[in-house]
Amino acid sequence: MSMTETTPPPPATPPAPPRPEGPLRRFLDSDIFYSWKRSPVTILATVTALTLILIAVLAPWIAPYDPFNPASLNLMDGFTPPASQGPFSDNWFLMGADNQGRDVLSTIMYGSRVSLFVGFMATLFAMTMGVGLGLTAGYNGGMIDAIIMRIADIQLSFPAILIALLIFGVARGLIPANQQESMAIWVLILAIGLSNWAQFARTVRGATMVEREKDYVSAARIMGVHPVLILLRHILPNVLGPVLVIGTIGLALAIIEEATLSFLGVGVPPTQPSLGTLIRIGQQYLFSGEWWILFFPAVTLILLALSVNLLGDWLRDALNPKLR
Repeated sequence: MSMTETTPPPPATPPAPPRPEGPLRRFLDSDIFYSWKRSPVTILATVTALTLILIAVLAPWIAPYDPFNPASLNLMDGFTPPASQGPFSDNWFLMGADNQGRDVLSTIMYGSRVSLFVGFMATLFAMTMGVGLGLTAGYNGGMIDAIIMRIADIQLSFPAILIALLIFGVARGLIPANQQESMAIWVLILAIGLSNWAQFARTVRGATMVEREKDYVSAARIMGVHPVLILLRHILPNVLGPVLVIGTIGLALAIIEEATLSFLGVGVPPTQPSLGTLIRIGQQYLFSGEWWILFFPAVTLILLALSVNLLGDWLRDALNPKLR
């Protein structure tokens, strides 16, 4: 072999295969996830909200006691202070016991289920009703728009809690007495939902009025697409951003509104108490020294409403194109 002969170059390294594109990968690469992971307050709010929701959902399996089973209650355990006995005793109450001997921790777990269920369902009902009326008013305009918006203006001029009280009272009056307790939660959902639809309607109506003038809507009209399909397939996906923000904040407000109604004694029945009912019970014994009956349900309600509200504030900023 000649000394002047050179060795062949090494083979080229094959290019790295592209990362698989999927919904999870697109989400991890999105601006929303980037904004979320750079906000410690939002991460803490997310962890708090998810923890409280999981505890409420898994309450029948992880709660130390069944606080609403009369056979498991002992009045002699009433007003037991928090952690007053050892953790290996038969009746160890980490957060104490209430006036009926019920474990406060277990009542909070079960009460959170009711508060979250009412809040989610009421917000979903208000969102569905408000989005539907907002799309109709914004797309059609004219007399339909005027009627819907005047009704919304009248409702927004009154506090939501007063409207919910009015609707709850009227609905309870129309239900037979033997069905009032079993229908109380659904009546509460109806009252809270009907008192909060106007905000969704006004926001969606404004966004729809902007979208209906764009070229893709005009093209759909020329092609003879039915107006309902235009609203559902073309306009609705483009107005969901503000709806999600209002829905997240509205969830926190619905939970607080349910707690307020239950605190006033017009919410869920005593056999299915929510956090508001537990706070009302604890308030009766606050000044006699049994502070834990009120304190722990109130802290749980504050953490739940505050974490959801912080998530709504973050979502509003993350979806605002002017802040990117």
